[in-house]
Amino acid sequence: MNNSKITLAAKPIDHNQGDGYLRFQLNKLAPAVLPMRYTQEAIVVPVESITSMPNMPSCILGLMNWRSHIVWVVDLPRMFNLESLDHRFRQFNIIIIRVESLLLGLVVQEIKGTTKFMPDEIRSPVGQVASSLVPYLRGCVVQQKEVLLVLDAQAIVQSSILHGN
Repeated sequence: MNNSKITLAAKPIDHNQGDGYLRFQLNKLAPAVLPMRYTQEAIVVPVESITSMPNMPSCILGLMNWRSHIVWVVDLPRMFNLESLDHRFRQFNIIIIRVESLLLGLVVQEIKGTTKFMPDEIRSPVGQVASSLVPYLRGCVVQQKEVLLVLDAQAIVQSSILHGN
């Protein structure tokens, strides 16, 4: 009879600590994350399920029904003045975010999964990214030799682009 014991560490391993983030590609060149506390769901929807609306900024693709809520859908790379997504695809990867009572659908290139990191790993984005992005960022994180943009969900939802101010 083998008496070997498995000892569990009292403290979690470092890579399990930190805040949770949804990881995705904004476009081909820009990996990004959003705090999980604002993320409701990541879904793939057919292009036809989004109803375009006239006289809207080009980054607003239209409205869609999500779980009995009407949600505005935004082309996030276009909103950030980045290389836009290829709209020839017949479906969109959408991240539904909630900030207080506001829901918004963010179209991104690809949803990659989740990651965690400590708040003190977030560095200033100034000088690292295009200045047009800075108002929408909490900062940048270097993870596995890749610079991840840490998006600010509140700044996105409150953007003057979306409110026509």
